[in-house]
Amino acid sequence: MSDLSKYRNIGIFAHVDAGKTTTTERILKLTGKIHKTGEVHDGESTTDFMEQEAERGITIQSAATTCFWKDHRFNIIDTPGHVDFTVEVYRSLKVLDGGVGVFCGSGGVEPQSETNWRYANESEVARVIFVNKLDRMGADFYRVVDQVKKVLGANPLVMTLPIGIEDDFVGVVDVLERKAYVWDDSGLPENFEVQDVPADMVDKVEEYREQLIETAVEQDDDLMMEYMEGEEPSIEDIKRCIRKGTINLDFFPTYCGSAFKNKGVQNVLDAVVDYLPSPTEVEPQPLTDEEGNETGEVATVSVDEPLRMLAFKIMDDRFGALTFVRIYSGKLNKGDTILNSATGKTERIGRMVEMHADERTELQSAQAGDILAVVGMKNVQTGHTLCDPKHPCTLEAMVFPEPVISIAVAPKDKGSTEKMGIAIGKMVAEDPSFQVETDEDSGETILKGMGELHLDIKVDILKRTYGVELNVGQPQVAYRETITLPVEDSYTHKKQSGGSGQFGKIDYRIRPGEPGSGFNFTSTVVGGNVPKEFFPAIEKGFKGMMEQGVLAGFPVLDVEVELYDGGFHAVDSSAVAFEIAAKGAFRQSIPKAGPQLIEPIMKVDVFTPEDHVGDVIGDLNRRRGMIKDQEAGTTGVRIKADVPLSEMFGYIGHLRTMTSGRGQFSMEFSHYMPCPQNVADKVIEEVKARNEKK
Repeated sequence: MSDLSKYRNIGIFAHVDAGKTTTTERILKLTGKIHKTGEVHDGESTTDFMEQEAERGITIQSAATTCFWKDHRFNIIDTPGHVDFTVEVYRSLKVLDGGVGVFCGSGGVEPQSETNWRYANESEVARVIFVNKLDRMGADFYRVVDQVKKVLGANPLVMTLPIGIEDDFVGVVDVLERKAYVWDDSGLPENFEVQDVPADMVDKVEEYREQLIETAVEQDDDLMMEYMEGEEPSIEDIKRCIRKGTINLDFFPTYCGSAFKNKGVQNVLDAVVDYLPSPTEVEPQPLTDEEGNETGEVATVSVDEPLRMLAFKIMDDRFGALTFVRIYSGKLNKGDTILNSATGKTERIGRMVEMHADERTELQSAQAGDILAVVGMKNVQTGHTLCDPKHPCTLEAMVFPEPVISIAVAPKDKGSTEKMGIAIGKMVAEDPSFQVETDEDSGETILKGMGELHLDIKVDILKRTYGVELNVGQPQVAYRETITLPVEDSYTHKKQSGGSGQFGKIDYRIRPGEPGSGFNFTSTVVGGNVPKEFFPAIEKGFKGMMEQGVLAGFPVLDVEVELYDGGFHAVDSSAVAFEIAAKGAFRQSIPKAGPQLIEPIMKVDVFTPEDHVGDVIGDLNRRRGMIKDQEAGTTGVRIKADVPLSEMFGYIGHLRTMTSGRGQFSMEFSHYMPCPQNVADKVIEEVKARNEKK
């Protein structure tokens, strides 16, 4: 059996264009996994193997690969940086034990890095930081370190310092060992010399070394006392303390370099071995019951425990469906029968493969700590727990954000309808933040996603990978409805038609709920005027009506219903009668409760060169945006604002025009807010017009 202490399950994550994929390429080259490095800007990198990725120079799917460094096994996942694909980052972080956060030396801490950092904090993943692209114009290692403190509120522990900057960047100084690593101009990662610290950097290195040791020894009281008395701990002791603090998330060892120029990547690999946790050193995953509540048990990482694994990604390729799994405990052999605790069905493990981007190596068995792919599993979705049929359990499930934007699509030729259905089915299984539904009245297929780019890529995949040409409608916003006034009301449902009739009377109060609370039902009935066994039916009746509001048929959010009295008939009352009463009550009372249309508000983060700030802010104000914050950096200004999604369509084109192509932005869903009356009237009119057409 393999030694788990030599495993490192790590992810590489960062903002778009900070150089994650290039860093991954360099790691694979250094560890001997590939012999020729492919470049992102040539569309040839190993992990970006989708056509769309090569073309746009961005990573869309998280790719998995395995390599070895200093007899340690690395399972690496290269995650996307673009905000529309954060679900890929989120689900990768769920199954990783450590991460490398890559920041651009000139761009610094960018919008998406914040989101990814927040996800990593929530998943409690230990990280090392790599400040990349120090050979670029405007690169400044010390500024990025300050931004990590200010913007992310994190504590970077500086481990290496750059020698030279921009065009003069030649290498790095290892602060702890007081050694300089200097590369020659050949661009080969192995062509470096270990030298003494450059004379002009000696004082700086000593200053940072003192900070490093002071921070590290706080992890061990005895060492701290010795250090206070003037005794310097050994390098081994310091490394042990750094490892402990990194795993506890007290600080993040910070390295610098240029992945593209092959400088400084070895130090990051050593840091992964020295400071990031093995699978046995992280908090074990909690087990939950079917409702998602923790049971108090955990999935201890050990080969001797029963089998427990989590499916964290599903990918369809030319060989069939691949299910990526992380094994938390136990062993898995080819031919084993496993239980999917989400569906209650068992499946037999056919082929198991170790992935190297889109190549694969067949496996006969795997064990706790491994990340691998299983070929041809049925009915498994992202977040499902697969386990030993004798020891059923559920690992903590994944929660995915609701889509905020939708488009209607139809195949260009009628013959492709079935082909489109099969293709979309596969894509929905792969990406939980991508949803599809059919509009019953018009028969249109509606695709829903996290943003324009997300849906754009999906349409592109349908066209190229599956050969389905689509006619695409205008993007539609996912409006919702809510209420603004409390209402107290009563409703009686009675029907007499020979034989036993139907009777149900309910007295209830409907109130606006807290934003984000959804639907809440309570009962304060005393004296048995409505028997308890009918409460679920009443709740079901009200809840079923939340799907379609009274203004324009959008789902209703944030409503509290309190049942306080009612009446029943010994013979004619039934669950069905009370359910119908609740539905009638909803129709009767919601129009009186001040119904209101609410719209999704996006958290928008815009980066613009300084001379265009006025134009950008003016434009965001015209889009009904609320400016929250603006922060000047060396290369431009970041503006944070809350803007309604309906005003953001095609924004990237406007932004590029305003900023001569230099502006960037990212946005993610924040919350729902009431629509201004004129906007609401327009939306309701459009919906009516659409319905009349049908």
